[in-house]
Amino acid sequence: MNGNGRARGPGAPGVRIALVSATAAAVGPAVAGLGAAFPEARPWNLLDDALLTDADAAGGLTPALADRMRRLIAYAVEGGARGVLLTCSLYGPVAARAGVEVPVLAADAAAFAAALGGGHREVLVLATFAAALDDSLDRLRAAARAARSPTRIVGRVIAPGTVPDPGAADAVLLAQYSLAPHADALAEALGLPVHAGPHAAARALRAAVKNAAVKNSAAPSAAAPSTAAAPSGAEGPEESPVEAGERPLEGDTPCSE
Repeated sequence: MNGNGRARGPGAPGVRIALVSATAAAVGPAVAGLGAAFPEARPWNLLDDALLTDADAAGGLTPALADRMRRLIAYAVEGGARGVLLTCSLYGPVAARAGVEVPVLAADAAAFAAALGGGHREVLVLATFAAALDDSLDRLRAAARAARSPTRIVGRVIAPGTVPDPGAADAVLLAQYSLAPHADALAEALGLPVHAGPHAAARALRAAVKNAAVKNSAAPSAAAPSTAAAPSGAEGPEESPVEAGERPLEGDTPCSE
């Protein structure tokens, strides 16, 4: 597990956002997505690179593996994260049942919403290996059914760096974070909108963190503070710092090293 932020120094101001990854290949695109769409974020990378191999060995996401991901999320929140992004789509279902008080987003939920809500006739899903493509197709089609979207969804496995023939598609969705760095080049080559998980997730997480901060700052205190003076010679209650949920979105209080 690696807790090193990549974009800024550990004492730099910013909104601490935990990126929980199952492969190192997802870290760079996820950090870049935050930099582009959530510039005040201070990425904190938590890497458990056995999550995918253990899921493969177990035949998928098991209750034990879901609990393991929830422990990683809880660790992130205990460490001051004001939002969490799960960069591995396989563990996306855990986001909805994380059981914490900060926003937790699945890797591609925002990209799915953008692809299905964009008025596209046909979306082409691209991946570099069949398992990733099949997983994304299944989940995107399920999301389309739930939203009663008429969008047709097709998929194709491609070699990294290649430009596919889009056929009848009028939009593209990249199934893997590792493909996200090619999104702009693909969009220019194809002349089509390309939906990539990291940027869409960063935009959605920024909005969720901002909404959570506003909601928490507007919530009444659980109990009114006592106005009684402390007895002579006794220490009064220590003044607590601003609660995490009440801090402005512009940044956490930096700490000295």
